[in-house]
Amino acid sequence: MAISVQEATFDCGALIAGLHERAQGLGALATFVGYVRDLGMSEGVEGLFLEHYPGMTEKALARIVETAAQRWPLLGHTVVHRVGELGRGEPIVFVGVATRHRQDAFDACAFIMDRLKTRAPFWKRERTAAGERWVESRHSDALAAQRWG
Repeated sequence: MAISVQEATFDCGALIAGLHERAQGLGALATFVGYVRDLGMSEGVEGLFLEHYPGMTEKALARIVETAAQRWPLLGHTVVHRVGELGRGEPIVFVGVATRHRQDAFDACAFIMDRLKTRAPFWKRERTAAGERWVESRHSDALAAQRWG
C-alpha cells in the first residue's frame, strides 16, 4: 500500500513497519499523522465528515508523491487519507517517506503534506453541537505550500 483513501482507521505502527520493510537501503524514515482536533473553525468540534472524488483524489495524491520523488531520492512512501465520518481524536492522515538521509525524509514528508492540504480534492464538514459547517481552505496552508515553489 503506497497510497490509500479509505474509511477504515489505520495502525501507524504497522504502516511504519511496512514502509521500513519495503524501503531497501534506507537511512531515515519520517512520518506525519494528522488527527481530528476538538477545535477547528468552530468551537467544540465533535467530529468531521470528509468527502473526496474517487479516482481523482488518488491520482492527485500520486502526482504529489511523484513530484516529491523528483525533488528528493525517495526509497519508499506511504500516504493514507481517511474519508467518511471521523470522531474527535481519530487519525485522518498518515504520510511516511523513506530516504537515505534525514533531511531529505523531513523535507519530502513536509512537502507531501503541504501539497496534500492544498491540491488534493478533499472536502471537510465539521460537526458541532450547534450543527454542521463546511471547512474552508486556510491561508496558512497556502503559505506553507508556497515555500516549495
